[in-house]
Amino acid sequence: MTYLTVYSDNEQPETLLETEDSAEIEAALKDIDVVLRHWQVIDDLPPDAGQEEILAAYRAEVDRVIAEEGYTFVDVARLHPDDSADWPQRAAAARQKFLAEHTHDDDEVRYFVSGSGIFYLHVGGKVHAVLCEAGDLLSVPKNTTHWFDMGTRPAFTAIRFFHDDDGWVGDFTGSPIAERIPDFDTIAATRAARTG
Repeated sequence: MTYLTVYSDNEQPETLLETEDSAEIEAALKDIDVVLRHWQVIDDLPPDAGQEEILAAYRAEVDRVIAEEGYTFVDVARLHPDDSADWPQRAAAARQKFLAEHTHDDDEVRYFVSGSGIFYLHVGGKVHAVLCEAGDLLSVPKNTTHWFDMGTRPAFTAIRFFHDDDGWVGDFTGSPIAERIPDFDTIAATRAARTG
């Protein structure tokens, strides 16, 4: 289930909203031109399913989004804990890549097949922290300032949609705003305490 926290973007951010109410979340995101949809999660996909298997399982939904929006490149991004010696370094490097505020010349569209992550959308003096989980499809318009946090122990698989084959290309703003807003682990712990 999606969880939204909205913060002010001043030096000492204030929490303006915390909610799991889907109608409230969709209304708040609509105000900043962000679309949140939900797909039925396919539960019988094996944990180690590859890109082709995942895309085949969600083919009808993927094809519908491609037809609606004209995307030409679709792939699967995934990061899950493993027992390899280099896992902590790989996880930290992957997380760091997306933690600074940036924009894209393309929409950022992600469907969470499994796991979770938070998109932080910095618009109109507020930061909307959208914790997405399996079943959530988030569509962020191009040029929206944002960042993404997968936490210190990343665990997610997501289908990504692009208008060209270059894939993910970020234009970083240089703003330190992400350092002032609670991170994935803090928001996830707050949510767990709040919802019991």
